[in-house]
Amino acid sequence: MNILITGGTGLIGQELCKFLVNKYDLIVLTRNEIKARQLLGQNARFVDCLSKVDFNNIDIVINLAGEPIADKRWSDERKQTIIESRVGITKQISDYINSAQTPPHTFISGSAIGFYGRQDPSVSVDETFDKPHNEFSHQLCHDWEQAALHSQSQQTRVCLLRTGVVLSRRGGALKKMLPAFSWGMGGPMGSGEQIMSWIHIDDMIQLILFLIRHEELQGAFNATAPNPVSNKEFSDCLACVLNRPAFFWLPESFLKWVFGEMSDLLIYGQKVIPKKALDANYRFRYQSLEEALKQIMH
Repeated sequence: MNILITGGTGLIGQELCKFLVNKYDLIVLTRNEIKARQLLGQNARFVDCLSKVDFNNIDIVINLAGEPIADKRWSDERKQTIIESRVGITKQISDYINSAQTPPHTFISGSAIGFYGRQDPSVSVDETFDKPHNEFSHQLCHDWEQAALHSQSQQTRVCLLRTGVVLSRRGGALKKMLPAFSWGMGGPMGSGEQIMSWIHIDDMIQLILFLIRHEELQGAFNATAPNPVSNKEFSDCLACVLNRPAFFWLPESFLKWVFGEMSDLLIYGQKVIPKKALDANYRFRYQSLEEALKQIMH
């Protein structure tokens, strides 16, 4: 089976490629082949543009490409870069799929729980939720998903990964938090009441593999553990696992001053439930935050 992956050198992509590279014929889209080979090994094939891929001979496309959304302040230019890196490449993939005579049977494309926008901590959100808060994260994810769904047909099913906070020591939000928390200088952000919908990196990978195997599944899937927690609960749990205090509290005004509009991702959240994955009998390996953090830290 031939699999094309974009974003293969990212946090999720690197881990996923480890599972795919020895089982399937893997093609990785990358702008930096030397770096990609160092990270992913020699068993994959590397291409630097989609025009070099014969979509008639691809069975599955996994699209994880995209500029990090929470790394810098959101200037207009930065927003446009984020949009292009997600929506732009997804549109291109859909166009190639639609042009193929024997297109891939599966297109698994990234999205994020930002699709739902900020939500009240008391409101549980599953894939049927239809009252998103209209802000940049929602608009981005909506356009991103629509670009992927453009390729959906009787020949091609589309699965959308509405991903939460991916927990891994090797990257993402947790890696950024660890230095402060390890020094006993961590703590909640803003009110601390905003909900963090998280997922262990192992479950993130296994859920993607689950979607590959179950060809009857399609549409949006919340890639989050079944038990989201408040930001304060997350901070207290991480500090406890590290055996450190968590006295520092970053006020909302400070976060807005440092990060501007991007601070919305830190100050607000959404209580996301992975209903479709659970209904399909996917079994999460890490359902409790404490269990997940202990596995990652030890």
